[in-house]
Amino acid sequence: MARKMRATAFVGVLTLALAGCGGVGGGNDEGGGTATRGALSTMGFGFSDEIATTRVDAFKRDHPDVDLKVTEGAFDEQQFLSAVASGNPPDLVYMDRKLIGTYAKRGSIQPLTDCVKKQDINLEQYRPAARAQVTLDGTVYGIPEFSTVRVVYLNEGLLKKAGLTADQVNLADWAALPALNARLATVSGGRLSRIGIDPKVPEFLPMWAKANGVDMLSADGRTAKLDDPKVIEALTTGVNLIQQQGGWGKFKSFRDTFDFFGAQNPLSKNQIVAWPMEEWFLNQAAKNSPNAELVVKPFTDRQGKPLTQSGGQAWVITKGAKNPDAACAFVKQMTATDTWVAAAKARVDARKAAGQPFTGLYTANAEADKKIFDELYQPTGNKRFDDAVATIRSVQDAAFAMPASPAGAEFDKAYYDAVNRVLAGQAQPAQALQRAQQEATAALDKAAK
Repeated sequence: MARKMRATAFVGVLTLALAGCGGVGGGNDEGGGTATRGALSTMGFGFSDEIATTRVDAFKRDHPDVDLKVTEGAFDEQQFLSAVASGNPPDLVYMDRKLIGTYAKRGSIQPLTDCVKKQDINLEQYRPAARAQVTLDGTVYGIPEFSTVRVVYLNEGLLKKAGLTADQVNLADWAALPALNARLATVSGGRLSRIGIDPKVPEFLPMWAKANGVDMLSADGRTAKLDDPKVIEALTTGVNLIQQQGGWGKFKSFRDTFDFFGAQNPLSKNQIVAWPMEEWFLNQAAKNSPNAELVVKPFTDRQGKPLTQSGGQAWVITKGAKNPDAACAFVKQMTATDTWVAAAKARVDARKAAGQPFTGLYTANAEADKKIFDELYQPTGNKRFDDAVATIRSVQDAAFAMPASPAGAEFDKAYYDAVNRVLAGQAQPAQALQRAQQEATAALDKAAK
């Protein structure tokens, strides 16, 4: 699946029939009276798997007069902004939803009000958290694709060796985390050979802060709260876990050797015991490590209530797009229920042919997910994976997302830089986050003007 692991983004694309539009087969846009044809170009997307190719093939089938050019590769901000500034941008860009507010405010992407109306796109089918991330000041600027959520993965085999059960691993008890981490990690002679608990900061700091009862950014995306004592406590807790395991340099060097996409993943190699991560790893584990002693639990707040953060990619239409009508038809079809179901069917067939289990597909389209699980999903027979699927499904609707912000990219940079300064030993958490608060506030104030 083509998605980045948020240290990188994992991108996946599907094909779907243009349901409800006059363009199905004949290529006529509903209400427009003009054929959907001509050149159509994209950026930031790739053909990583059958989920991507199935959906794109469906669009090509239903729009034979559109000359689609997919420039593969991850989203590149400088390349994108240069293309917009030159007046020769791609029609469509596939980007992280958290960036949309920034580019909407800059005028680099178009409002989709007319697109949604013309193609009769049902925005209610998309999950609330995903919908909120593509909406700034009441205007929709993107159509969401996948819905990544974060859960806790546990290597039960290693827990048993430590004399623990999965139920005894409680990430909500922050006071007990150092002792638990020391029991699980393997550090000898200053060398880390097994991670006990990976807090995944800076990437997951908003989720740890939320677990501590605070949002790092206000719901309207305009007020930073990075210097809140609860954010400082969350960062301190995460950084201390890393310092316990040899410090950031050794921790990161060891973790950078992990291959989460292959048979030699850190679960199968017993390189890590407990870590929060996106739900897509279950798909990789089922494919590559079907016999691993994996347990998946919800991440929780400090009161033990399930909590997860949602993220993912979205399609946007650029300022200066030469074929916005075809672009709009494309984004509708790529994210429509029937297209997702067709892609899921392709995944099921591919897994069956390879003798591997299908552990579901998790999109921003709640209607599509329901249909996929009602019609295509079958329990694998492996209780570990079946329970994991149930856990992931149970937290989808309760997910929160970082709100759309006119300075979303700048806000992210401010707190990422702060965490990295702390990890590098250049600042204490309170000092670093106070500086980040000033930087984020300045960026937000500038965007507001």
